[in-house]
Amino acid sequence: MLRICLFTATLFWVSVQSAISEEKLIYGVFWEGCEHGCQGFIDEIKKSGFPVQLELRDAEQNKANLPKFIREARELDADLVLTYGTSVTLGMAGRYDDPDAADRVTSRPLVFMYVSDPIGSNIVKGFDTSGRPNIAGTYNRVPEAANIKTIRTILPEFTHLGMIYNFNERNSALKVEEMDRLSADMGFKLTALEIDPGNSGVPDPALISERVTELAAAGVDFIYLGSSSFLRINGAAFTKSAVENGIPILSPYEEVVRENDALISIAARAADVGEIAAQQALRILRDGKSPGDLSIARVTDFAYVVNMEVAKRLNLFPPIEFLQIAETVK
Repeated sequence: MLRICLFTATLFWVSVQSAISEEKLIYGVFWEGCEHGCQGFIDEIKKSGFPVQLELRDAEQNKANLPKFIREARELDADLVLTYGTSVTLGMAGRYDDPDAADRVTSRPLVFMYVSDPIGSNIVKGFDTSGRPNIAGTYNRVPEAANIKTIRTILPEFTHLGMIYNFNERNSALKVEEMDRLSADMGFKLTALEIDPGNSGVPDPALISERVTELAAAGVDFIYLGSSSFLRINGAAFTKSAVENGIPILSPYEEVVRENDALISIAARAADVGEIAAQQALRILRDGKSPGDLSIARVTDFAYVVNMEVAKRLNLFPPIEFLQIAETVK
């Protein structure tokens, strides 16, 4: 039995008293509300038939909200904590070498989802096991080399990649570092620009178009979105500016292709990510597995999505053999 009820304020949550003694409480914290991955988690838990009460919280893209969620998870004596995104997971679980471990979730199971680089973020020590007794999680990213190969399939003369990033999102900065290393191995130039240097809070969205214009002036052939909730949320402004400057975008988030003007995405379905996170939670709560003994669960099916209207506007069409395996939209 799944008991869930949502409402919107500074928080969104489930708060229903259970009449079933064996019912487990999962306390979930999300960076930007309950989106498709969250819904995939809920649906998989419901499908399992395992009795669960969900308490869900929205961090509203503000790290300052995370300490109160840690306190509340303790007060509610949650059986498992679910975290969405690198910023939330770092704030709730900390790093494995975190000197402030006492202020993190360490005494109860925690499952993370949508962390783009859990090893680089020092959240886990490896993919076979997390190296932390209470931590398990998921991994949903396509290898970055595959993204570059896809770009070269679409634009064989590609030599110069552009990125803009939010330094305050650790995952965003890590993706730039990863692409910088890859550029030497795969023979392309990288130009990466921070959106709002010196701002320790949420960047000014008005600066996105300025940075894209700077990338255009630098002569980039393609822009890679990398990993950034901020850029995904502001996908309309980001992708519109890129198209106006004649630059295609490859996104790891398919909604930025479906709903905005990115040219292509290679991504796991968000609902699939939520599903495997739910399966990790069920292994722990239902099957009695120790989180630290579980491998990081990987999504293995990825979808290619191409925005044909954007391809027409950019006069840049993927080859027929590529379109045969991709979903086209618009």
